[in-house]
Amino acid sequence: MNEVKRYTLSVLVENEAGVLSQVSRLFSRKGYNIESLAVGTTDRVDTSRITIEVLADEDHIKLLCNQVRKLFPVHSVKLLDPDNSIRRELVLIKVDARTSEVRNEVIQIANIFRASIIDVSVTTMTIAIIGDESKADALQRLLEEFGILELVRTGMVALERGQITINEDTKEKGEFDYGKNVL
Repeated sequence: MNEVKRYTLSVLVENEAGVLSQVSRLFSRKGYNIESLAVGTTDRVDTSRITIEVLADEDHIKLLCNQVRKLFPVHSVKLLDPDNSIRRELVLIKVDARTSEVRNEVIQIANIFRASIIDVSVTTMTIAIIGDESKADALQRLLEEFGILELVRTGMVALERGQITINEDTKEKGEFDYGKNVL
């Protein structure tokens, strides 16, 4: 059996209601937990990109890619090579910062990680960090001593480096041109 590891899939889909549900249900039906999920529109308002991270072995990830590719609203699926892609996540962390000494320490820690202070109140500070999970995890561990009040992670987004793109020619031309050439 192959080694189970984290894989990142980039999926271009129609930007319409129910598509995310279709894609995520496929993983659930096959018994896979999605470790990370991020969705947003692309440069085209009718197209969204879904970035999915899942733990699987090499054989199963290929099967999952092929099954996602067959879903009607899916334009293309790309399994991203970790050595040739950029992966980033946004993490927001709200910490207890009731004294000026604590606020100064939190600011120093944030600066070390190139994180941003995005909100300050009399008793709290909210820090934003963009990076891979190890960078965010390290910052989180350091901030735990101050008391983390809330934390939210966006999930990974990823793009391939250089001129490589997700565009594939696996679907028939015009397959997604709704309303055109209909008899």
